Amino acid sequence: MSDLQIISVALGNRSYDIEVGAENLEHIGSFLTTFQPISTAVILTDENVIQHGYAHRVAESIAETGIDVHLLSIAAGEQSKTIETATTLWETLLEEGIDRKSVLISVGGGVVGDLGGFIAATYARGIRFFQVPTTLLAQVDSSVGGKVGIDLPKAKNMVGAFLQPLGVLIDTKTLQTLPENQYRSGLGEVVKYGVSLDAKLFQFLEANIEKINIRHVEILKQIIADCCRIKAQIVAEDEFETAGRRVLLNYGHTFAHAFEIQSHFTLLHGLAVSIGSICAARLAVRAGLVNEIFLKRQIRLHQALGLPTEMPDGVDRKQTIELMRHDKKTEFGKLRFILPTDIGSCRLVDDVDLRLLECEL
Repeated sequence: MSDLQIISVALGNRSYDIEVGAENLEHIGSFLTTFQPISTAVILTDENVIQHGYAHRVAESIAETGIDVHLLSIAAGEQSKTIETATTLWETLLEEGIDRKSVLISVGGGVVGDLGGFIAATYARGIRFFQVPTTLLAQVDSSVGGKVGIDLPKAKNMVGAFLQPLGVLIDTKTLQTLPENQYRSGLGEVVKYGVSLDAKLFQFLEANIEKINIRHVEILKQIIADCCRIKAQIVAEDEFETAGRRVLLNYGHTFAHAFEIQSHFTLLHGLAVSIGSICAARLAVRAGLVNEIFLKRQIRLHQALGLPTEMPDGVDRKQTIELMRHDKKTEFGKLRFILPTDIGSCRLVDDVDLRLLECEL
């Protein structure tokens, strides 16, 4: 097993560690033993992860510690992040006799993590949960920070809760079996961090394009650890998104969520974020916050990493604006956007001229 990187999320008595390594999936058993007593471990995964054996390896590692293990699988994809799937899982946990000393372990991508955390937050008024993200997008973003939830037909992640995990274990080797479009989707979130929050990360991405494209294990481990550190610091400062800092993590997301919904979630989240980030950058140019040089540099990196930069087919301008009005950042009916001010910095803007927005759609 390669050297591990440990990132701490400092939240007082809810603090936890993120372990980033390679070939460390079997470490989950010893990781969990520090949280005894555990009556039962429930592993939630999806059909894709089952095929590669990752969930079974996690189950075997936990079983070796003497903890009873239950393995549950859902259909892969955003379509599973619904109240219907949640109801089925709640009823299954009840039938299996899962109690408040149990722990739920999400093994998979963002959908499994969000849904698993939501189930943990709500079943028996809350049980503990642990994250084992197996996609790049989940490793750099959705597994960290405690946001869990499900979708409504017209609003992504609108029903949910804040529930911090016991910990996060990241094995970069799982990325070697990730489909190409899923890998690029994760890179969409990676670039988001660099463009909007960390200029050094942006420069590191520019300098390592070839290695990123071939999924170089050590480069990926560094990128993932850097993204987790950025998010951990922001979450520690603004856990419940009340101080205004955490909302900056949503660069490109107001556009992205509207695109995802219009595509009926066939457009992967990170790819939607990639397009949404470019839309936000173009809007920032029109608003006078950044110049064309900034925009061209961002587009150049996106394209070098195989990320989309143009509006997806089938997007309707009026529907996009209407969907944006349901975005969680909307307040008092006013659309608000995270817009860049330079490479590595951004801010919340709540006075965007609607005519400028319409020019981008």
